[in-house]
Amino acid sequence: MASYGQFCPVAKAMELLDERWTILIVRELLLGSRHFNELRRGVPKMSPTLLTKRLRGLERAGVVRRAEVGGRAVYTLTEMGDELSEVVAALSQWGIRWIAELGDADLDPHLLLWDMRRTVAVEHWPRRRTTIAISFTDVVGKASSWWMVVADGDVEVCDFDPGFDVDATMVTDLRTLTRVWRGDQDWSTALGTRKIRITAPSMVARAVPGWLGQGASAAIPRPA
Repeated sequence: MASYGQFCPVAKAMELLDERWTILIVRELLLGSRHFNELRRGVPKMSPTLLTKRLRGLERAGVVRRAEVGGRAVYTLTEMGDELSEVVAALSQWGIRWIAELGDADLDPHLLLWDMRRTVAVEHWPRRRTTIAISFTDVVGKASSWWMVVADGDVEVCDFDPGFDVDATMVTDLRTLTRVWRGDQDWSTALGTRKIRITAPSMVARAVPGWLGQGASAAIPRPA
């Protein structure tokens, strides 16, 4: 890795962490991703080759530990890597407070649905298999249609019709749902302006925002 040629501990830390994608891989491991394909879903625009390279670099640096479990590679953070949790949390808070603008290139249905999958509050869902179909009006092709299925406390997100009965259908644009999930806009405003439309029996339609909730960044205070 390239050196800044400084004894400053910030410089020494950034020699490892400021390579493209590195801190996002750490973020994914902190959020519970353990397998290569799970990490890929968290950084969908990163090539598998580069992901492999970065994981090996983090392993050599002592940040990541690789083990074989049941014939599959499992990646976890070491004690050294776990200490980065406060760094990632601080970057997340700073980013949501001060870097609010989202360009079109920042919007990704795969990443949005993956983040929703791992943090959605399943305890608020019915105690039976429940399916929400999500349609993005501004996404072209296969990635415009998604299904979220919650059953037995597990959440699955599919980009193909899983064949289950649909309890609610949500139609929106990708930017709106991303902003609601980030906490830039609340559910009531998005529904009131019909930026999000939910088709379901009235009790279910009212419950869907509570089922899906918002991401962790929604709780971060914004500047006045």
